[in-house]
Amino acid sequence: MGASRTGTTTGTAKPGVFTRLYTGTGAFDIVGRRKTWYIGFGVLLLICVLSIALRGFNLGVDFTGGTQIQFPATGTAGTISVEQAEEAFRQTVGDDPASVQSVGSGAAESVIIRSEPLDEAQTLALRQTLFDAVQPLGPDGTPSENAISVTAVSGTWGGQITQQAAIALAVFLVLVTIFLALYFERPMAVAALVGLLHDVVVTAGIYSLVGFEVTPSTVIGLLTILGFSLYDTVVVFDKVKENTRSLLGLTRRTYPEAANLAVNQVLMRSINTSLIAVLPVVGLMVVGVGLLGVGTLADLALVQMVGILVGTASSVLLATPILVDLKMRDPRFREHAEKVRLRRRRTAAAPVGEGPDTADAATDVIDDGAPAAELRREQAVAAASGVPARPGKTETPRSGGSRAARPRGKTSRPTGKRRR
Repeated sequence: MGASRTGTTTGTAKPGVFTRLYTGTGAFDIVGRRKTWYIGFGVLLLICVLSIALRGFNLGVDFTGGTQIQFPATGTAGTISVEQAEEAFRQTVGDDPASVQSVGSGAAESVIIRSEPLDEAQTLALRQTLFDAVQPLGPDGTPSENAISVTAVSGTWGGQITQQAAIALAVFLVLVTIFLALYFERPMAVAALVGLLHDVVVTAGIYSLVGFEVTPSTVIGLLTILGFSLYDTVVVFDKVKENTRSLLGLTRRTYPEAANLAVNQVLMRSINTSLIAVLPVVGLMVVGVGLLGVGTLADLALVQMVGILVGTASSVLLATPILVDLKMRDPRFREHAEKVRLRRRRTAAAPVGEGPDTADAATDVIDDGAPAAELRREQAVAAASGVPARPGKTETPRSGGSRAARPRGKTSRPTGKRRR
């Protein structure tokens, strides 16, 4: 029976990756490889910090101040390209623009020119040059200069926008810190806050590396994805709390093993949540930017996509390993882990059939290895019968209780006349 069972187990094929993801039985050793994650996230953080310090950000006109001109790329005079618009600006103003980009496609394609602040004469001249080159159509279907929009932002207004964005981010982080301190124990709150700060730095660093333009929409999107990252971390930590409740009274798993099991159990949920959240963002980019040509939607969609991916990775691969390292600084959890290892060594060294059964593995175990439930039953039987129970055995009273209370030895028969 045992041989056939062993043969069947050996011959069973190893479950695939998707099977292990859906079952969530702890097949992925995420916590055990935390040093690898620390090195990877550390390198990424270093690159992002260096990029922010050396390259800085491509701040939009709302932050730096300046002039923004947007107009349809196609009109009755033909279609203008980005290079042609840049050359027209250079010939009219006598300087290079800060940036020229094309948004949208087809009839909805537009060209956006951003530059240093222009005076009224320069603005009128540039507007007339662009109108002669394209002759864009107005709302009534005829060529009109009103189709070329000019937005001027002063440097003072840009500074106020920057200050308000910094205040909003600081208030958000303070409120999140208070929430974490009240909802979680200290190690969980610290780990969640570290993961949140990681998401801020990495998202900002990616914008600096790639050169995405930072606009007020970018700040709004950043606050949105920080909330998403916090939600994912709370889901993971709630499962960790559930798996580690009363852990110190058991010797079945150590704290790192219980936390790793919790991560595996919510891993598929985190992946599905991220995919479902990314799909609308992709739709926002395709429809809003590709078809409608709204540049503001591009800034909002880009920061959300980057933040969702980074936040999901940090909540699973960074926050939980940090939590485990913080908890294992507690002597109680280190002693508990040593008890678990000691019990496993005794179980492995015990002869076949004499080790603790599977039921004992889930029960509370005292220091000498005897199950507490069995010890309590033995003491109760000894107190009822008046006979000390044997060590390691349990007296189970039978039905009626007469034999359990009957003393050993000869028993006297009742006197009387024999029947013949």
